[in-house]
Amino acid sequence: MVERNLKEKLGSFIVDHLGFGLFRYDMERDKFDYANTALMNLLGHTSRMAMMALSLPELFKNKSYGETLLRRLKERKLIRRYEACLKRTDNSYVWVAITASSVMYPDENNKIFIEGIMEDISKQKEFEEKLGLEQNVLKSLLDNLPDAVYFKDSQHRLIRVNKFYADGFKMTEEELIGKTDFDFFPADQARLMFEDDEYVLRTGKPIIGKIERTLLPNGEWNKVITTKIPMYNKWARIVGTMGITRDITDFSRIEEEKVLMSVNAIQALSRALEMKDPYTFGHASRVGQIAEKIVAELGWQENEVLGIKLAAQLHDVGKIVVPLEILSKPGRLSELEFKMVRQHVQNCYDILKDIQYPFPLAEAIYQHHERLDGTGYPRGLKDDNIIKEARVLAVADVLEAMTWHRPYRQALGVESALQEINDGLGVRYDREIGSIAIRLLKENGNKPFWRCMDDTGRVSTCL
Repeated sequence: MVERNLKEKLGSFIVDHLGFGLFRYDMERDKFDYANTALMNLLGHTSRMAMMALSLPELFKNKSYGETLLRRLKERKLIRRYEACLKRTDNSYVWVAITASSVMYPDENNKIFIEGIMEDISKQKEFEEKLGLEQNVLKSLLDNLPDAVYFKDSQHRLIRVNKFYADGFKMTEEELIGKTDFDFFPADQARLMFEDDEYVLRTGKPIIGKIERTLLPNGEWNKVITTKIPMYNKWARIVGTMGITRDITDFSRIEEEKVLMSVNAIQALSRALEMKDPYTFGHASRVGQIAEKIVAELGWQENEVLGIKLAAQLHDVGKIVVPLEILSKPGRLSELEFKMVRQHVQNCYDILKDIQYPFPLAEAIYQHHERLDGTGYPRGLKDDNIIKEARVLAVADVLEAMTWHRPYRQALGVESALQEINDGLGVRYDREIGSIAIRLLKENGNKPFWRCMDDTGRVSTCL
């Protein structure tokens, strides 16, 4: 007897000190039959008798929620995690999750009781409310940005977009979820976007400020600047990408017009130089054709290709201030005369340096006579201090100059040009760039792969 009483007391102690409320509800009386101490404390009750006198719906902040719970229990027999707000005796409220089932007891005249537990989820609700507020603030921020913001999973499918993005396609966010770039853009353009996403997913490195063209739903093309960054889960694994794209069409058009005005003025100087010095006529154009072929092999982007062509077109414009008698002088130049010719690089840099262009135009021209071993001019730069654009110009300029006649010598020919580039690979000239130039010439039967102009300005084929 003593042992049984001890077990009963121990069981009662454990039940009353559980971390959640336990109850049994008499459906016939519509009153509580039992509530453990944890439940009474949760609701602020000090009198068990007062607690037992209540009906279940009376505990709810909204009584209809309690009535709904009872009705569902009659229909389904079991309810899991029914979340509700209950009243406390001090008129405050507490959020609980109720799990309960209806049970019939044959030994009690088949009476039906509801037995269940109530867990305090107030902190969870507080966190959810705070999180919901943060999400609303974030959504409001994203939806009011004048940029397209989008999130993709590891399969490149959209999982969230902002209002600007959705409006751009005249679709709702729900309609866009699950789609990929191939659903909206031309295949070749979508492929480039896919490759950018793959790069971010594979390397974890962001793509920042990439300028590209996109096709709008109305069939027009615009220019945008895009940044893509990786998204991580709580285990620091990359699970997707986030992108931000801004339309810079109007801004770009204004900037391009400003640059174009400046470039047109400088190109006028270039044409004036060619009229002044017939030996340089067509030189810049031919250097541009060589450079374009090389960078195509290197896989440069469209804006970089345009930049290198412009740099080639303008690389000798600084010679406009060099006296004609020096430019066209047959034979060897004096040290002073040679210094004046070399000054054309600085002259050109001074003309171009203040033009804002999305390409290192002035610096590429400033460096195009530099050599990897430091033997070039005007600054004697070496190795990585010479930018890639200048390395391309250096090879293209030497290649064209050696295969075209000059006032001080006859054209040296393709074989000599090949020998010069080959001997200088990795020493004076960039190995990769020089190797591409050599390969292109050999593939063309050791004949120039660029077009030439004769002294009358007519286009002819180089032989």
